[in-house]
Amino acid sequence: MNIRQHTIQKSVTVSGVGLHTGVPANMTFVPAKPNHGIKFQRTDLEGEPTVDADVDNVVDLSRGTTIEQSGARINTVEHTLAALVGMEIDNVLIQLDGPEPPIMDGSSKPYVDALVEAGTEEQSALRNFFEVKESIHYQDSSRNVEIAALPLDDYRVTVMVDYNSPVLGSQHATLNDIKDFSKDIAACRTFCFLHELEMLHKNNLIRGGDLNNAIVVVDKKVDEEELSYLADLFNKPKVEVRKEGILNNVELRYKNEPARHKLLDMVGDLALVGRPIKAQILAARPGHAANVAFAKKLKKAMKENGDNNLLQYDSQFPPVLDINQISQMLPHRYPFLMIDKIYYLDDTTVCGMKNVTMNEPFFEGHFPGNPVMPGVLQVEAMVQTGGILVLNTVPDPENYWTYFLAIEHCRFRKMVLPGDTLTIKCELLAPIKRGIAKMRGQAYVGKSLVCEATMSASIVRKDS
Repeated sequence: MNIRQHTIQKSVTVSGVGLHTGVPANMTFVPAKPNHGIKFQRTDLEGEPTVDADVDNVVDLSRGTTIEQSGARINTVEHTLAALVGMEIDNVLIQLDGPEPPIMDGSSKPYVDALVEAGTEEQSALRNFFEVKESIHYQDSSRNVEIAALPLDDYRVTVMVDYNSPVLGSQHATLNDIKDFSKDIAACRTFCFLHELEMLHKNNLIRGGDLNNAIVVVDKKVDEEELSYLADLFNKPKVEVRKEGILNNVELRYKNEPARHKLLDMVGDLALVGRPIKAQILAARPGHAANVAFAKKLKKAMKENGDNNLLQYDSQFPPVLDINQISQMLPHRYPFLMIDKIYYLDDTTVCGMKNVTMNEPFFEGHFPGNPVMPGVLQVEAMVQTGGILVLNTVPDPENYWTYFLAIEHCRFRKMVLPGDTLTIKCELLAPIKRGIAKMRGQAYVGKSLVCEATMSASIVRKDS
């Protein structure tokens, strides 16, 4: 899995009709900044409102997943979201001039192809994974549905479907590596049973449906009169039943294509959790309602675990800025360069590290025999970390000074000792104006908060 966040290199558009609404639409994927996430934008509505791809925005699950926010509704989002997850794209704005993404061929492949054409771009920010630490289970006895998320340092999904159909039988599909999504899962199309087809059509649920964008499973005896009726319904010269038990609209791309499509749907629906997931997902007979209910359960667990993943530094991740790059941005030198590494950086947040050793020069004169890191130097480490954040807003940081202006609400919570590693997080409290930045700084040892303060700094060009 990618360690850093990704967006696309350029905008790209797909066009077609929505499956259920039948409304033609153009859908454009637009690059976005780190931590933007996935958002839809209804460009055909007044004010062009945006809708976050968030499980809390789900409003309808009639044969697909529909989200709504600020009066703007997006129908059938799961195939689009699955393509983005499968491509490991974290940040994108999806502009849509209609109520529903184009159904295309009923799979995610046309979206994946468009995203490949656009190209992906690695960003400086690390991905904020939701790591499942303890098993999470969901069950719906009325539908015989079971879903579980088990701890795993990766993302794997296994789906089993069983519709008591002699045609489909029991099928399962597995995605062991998200990088295999494009070749193994993306091309798998949506499907329905013949007995559902007329009902869906009468209920205006497949106004954009066509026998070219879905697999129709024939699970009953069909006479010539009904086949003629279906041909007229979908404007086809002739409709037949193949020996495999499907209409002659399409050839199966995989023997277990329905199970693979259910896996695709689950990947798309679970994207609504809002963060990339690390877990083994096991699902028996899932559907959109169960997927969304499970996604809500995952999001609840995510909130209970807190959003301090930015403070969980992992040494296997390469730094955003190493000590040499930090030295190019900051003027500080021994013994006053107080940070060793920057491991997270975006437009509003920075996270850095300071390894505290007994060899620090200040231990020689500060509390000899009782080595405790001076609180004022903890603040200095926070200020320098924040300075990186401020300097990141200009294209030539080497030509600027950052000056510490003020400190408020400073608190020291716990002593910092040799052998400790400080992880420092600074967040802008407001946009930088006239070169003045105000930020909140927090320093941790492990999960323990040791120091916090609100700080103000000024950025000044060296030749001014």
